[in-house]
Amino acid sequence: PRQYAVYIMTNTYGTVLYTGVTNNLVMRVGQHKLKEKGFTSKYNVTELVYYEVYQDVVEAIKREKQIKGGSRNDKVRLIVKKNPLFRDLYEEIL
Repeated sequence: PRQYAVYIMTNTYGTVLYTGVTNNLVMRVGQHKLKEKGFTSKYNVTELVYYEVYQDVVEAIKREKQIKGGSRNDKVRLIVKKNPLFRDLYEEIL
């Protein structure tokens, strides 16, 4: 079965937060790390700090919208709950 991930990435300083959804987390984070054109390359967003996995694409998209609709503080609280040091989790998903 296909899996979908909602994820949050940040820059080295933790000043920018980017939320996305994908059906291939390893590939998508790799694209961000290679700084493909777009928001993440413009703001140097290269570190995966949070992710959730879903079996249903509709649920994943719903969750992404919920996270995006929240405040920055809401996102930081979500990250800190699972990743208090804001470690780059990319190695964990390989």
